[in-house]
Amino acid sequence: MFHEKFGRNVRDNVWIIAMYFIAAIFLLAFVFPYLYMLFSSFKPSKDVISVDPTFFPKTWSMENYAKLFSTSGIPLNFTNSLIAALASTLICLVLGSLASYAISRTEAAKFSNLLLILVLSLKMIPTASIVTPIYSIVQSLGVYDMLPTLCIVYSGVNMPFVLWMMISFFKAVPQDLDEAAAVDGAGPFRSFFTIILPVVTPSLISTGIFTFLLSWNDFLIALLLTSSDAKTVPVALSEFLTSYSLDLGPMTAAAVCFSLPVIVISFILQRYLVSGMLAGAVKG
Repeated sequence: MFHEKFGRNVRDNVWIIAMYFIAAIFLLAFVFPYLYMLFSSFKPSKDVISVDPTFFPKTWSMENYAKLFSTSGIPLNFTNSLIAALASTLICLVLGSLASYAISRTEAAKFSNLLLILVLSLKMIPTASIVTPIYSIVQSLGVYDMLPTLCIVYSGVNMPFVLWMMISFFKAVPQDLDEAAAVDGAGPFRSFFTIILPVVTPSLISTGIFTFLLSWNDFLIALLLTSSDAKTVPVALSEFLTSYSLDLGPMTAAAVCFSLPVIVISFILQRYLVSGMLAGAVKG
């Protein structure tokens, strides 16, 4: 039973146990800071900044959460982050999937490869190098601190990532499906929406998760393009630490609330995430 559960021999079992041990160490290293933040959010504010910190709260308290939602604009910031992330993800998936399908089905191989190189080059450009020109354009158009502006900018910045991901997924789908649809009289759009899109749905969901996380966790773009009305949670979190105050209690509570949607989405859509990433690695 031991050999059936683990490896074929003692050497395989040693390697398996060693890998589990190393994985446990890395898991603990990644989880420990989050657990410390989680338990700190349930401490009274004075205990969070104590010179003698403890891992578990000495006294469990909801003080930080009550202060967070009663004296700050975090609810509005959460709404802004959610709308910006969802809207930009939807735009990227709709436009990116159509463009990726067209590129993957183009007959000119050299043209297709050139587009792939251009997309990859766009993805390699650091966000910090383009955010200043974007800020100048936004200011000149008079659309600063507006949520639609943030959605459009996120869509443009994340589009190369979506294209790069989706092109590989569409290339993994046999073109025989397109030819069969054409024989039955289906046009390109009908073929895409009724036959090809259902096949790549897991890949589309996995790409959407990554795109959502890119927008949800963004700090630099939101910092420069918003001030109050369209401010997102990452920017609001930075404002808990100033030269005159160190309000770590509500900050930990806000960080826990901000991370919960990501954790929930990852658990719910985990099977789509894994199957989607594997789909692009195998050509049918």
